[in-house]
Amino acid sequence: MAKKEETPNMVESFAEFKQLKNIDKTTMISVLEESFRNVLAKMFGTDENLDVIMNPDKGDVQIFQNLEVVPDGEVSNPNLQIALTEARADNDPEVEIGEEHTKEIIFADFGRRAILTLRQTLQSKILELQKEAIYNKFKDLEGELVTGEVYQTWSRETLLLDDEKNELLLPKNQAIPGDFFRKGETIRAVIANVDNNNNNPKITVSRTNENFLRRLFELEVPEIHDGLINIRAVARIPGERAKIAVESYDDRIDPVGACVGVKGSRIHGIVRELRNENIDVIPFTSNPSLFIQRALSPAKVSSIRLDEESKKAEVFLKPDQVSLAIGKQGLNIKLASMLTGYVIDVYRDNDEVYEEDIYLDEFKDEIDEWVIDALKDMGCVTAKSVLNTPREELVRRADLEEETVDNVLEILRAEFEDSDDEQPAAPSAPAADEACGQPDVCAEEAPSADIAAAADAVEENAPADAASEKE
Repeated sequence: MAKKEETPNMVESFAEFKQLKNIDKTTMISVLEESFRNVLAKMFGTDENLDVIMNPDKGDVQIFQNLEVVPDGEVSNPNLQIALTEARADNDPEVEIGEEHTKEIIFADFGRRAILTLRQTLQSKILELQKEAIYNKFKDLEGELVTGEVYQTWSRETLLLDDEKNELLLPKNQAIPGDFFRKGETIRAVIANVDNNNNNPKITVSRTNENFLRRLFELEVPEIHDGLINIRAVARIPGERAKIAVESYDDRIDPVGACVGVKGSRIHGIVRELRNENIDVIPFTSNPSLFIQRALSPAKVSSIRLDEESKKAEVFLKPDQVSLAIGKQGLNIKLASMLTGYVIDVYRDNDEVYEEDIYLDEFKDEIDEWVIDALKDMGCVTAKSVLNTPREELVRRADLEEETVDNVLEILRAEFEDSDDEQPAAPSAPAADEACGQPDVCAEEAPSADIAAAADAVEENAPADAASEKE
């Protein structure tokens, strides 16, 4: 009776575990057999001559011991041998000395301690199997979206429980700045990493990972989920701003409009999930120059110089567009670099003819390199861009001493004065620029002799004008 009560209970318990943890039938039988063998090996010293037959569907577990038949009184090891008289009395009347006799073992006859040992061994095996199953399950789900309920919050991490009560850890540095969770609250995250140190699976989730933004778009935009729109690149500064590049495989579908939705209906849900993180959706293109222009929106780019080998881009913009390209705290240009994979340097475009200008790097013999770097950081890459910038702005934005700025301006002016001396007609250009805005045409119409005469006349009249003012 003991066997019929205990063994089915163990099988039924394991069957319940199988249903909850998705353990296959073959694994279930293997774990039960291994548990029985471990206990029997401790009891008999070995399990080599034992047969364990499992029938989990009926709850039957049969154990047979194979013993060598020896003459009466010559049994040296009862775990391996059996006397002839005892073997014939055990439903085997025709057995002879030297043959093998199979004896059935009733496990329940060994008492309560043996049953408890078996139960503990079985639980230990099940726990190991459970941990292995959890690890394998979540390892295949890395980068996927999961939903968990906040169970407990500590200073450095938050413990979540999914629908199957599996533990998910959300570290503080993987949470969006501004995240504040209450116990029982349901939140979403992506599985960032799964470790299994010492057979103890640790599942780490993240809300700052780029994949989190990808999965939210897949959830909110059916065209992305169906594969009609593809997310080509994502750049995020969690809690602040994000840029996402999308393209459509169907010419009839506007990828940006589909992601934003009617009146922003689709993207608003994502923004709320990301704690009001601003999201720019831009159309992807394989043209790097055009892609960089789109990534720097809302700024309008005048021109771009690319170095595809070193992945660097020099972007020239109108002065009023520089601040838009850089963005608040430099977020826009930083995200554009992350999105495109190019190191982007922004320079001012002052409508100067660049061939007639001189790069600041040419003055390294006269100006310290750190001073040049400070000027380049504020967007002044050429000599004329520095000269066209007010002195006070150079002092403030480049964080330079006034004497240093004055020295730089003097060196740069001297360079252009030397160039003017070599070309006598050149001094007329600034005046012509102010007069008609067409330097080439005006310079041709005003002979250099007339300009010199006009200049002499101004010098002769200067004392008279000054005297009249005193009077």
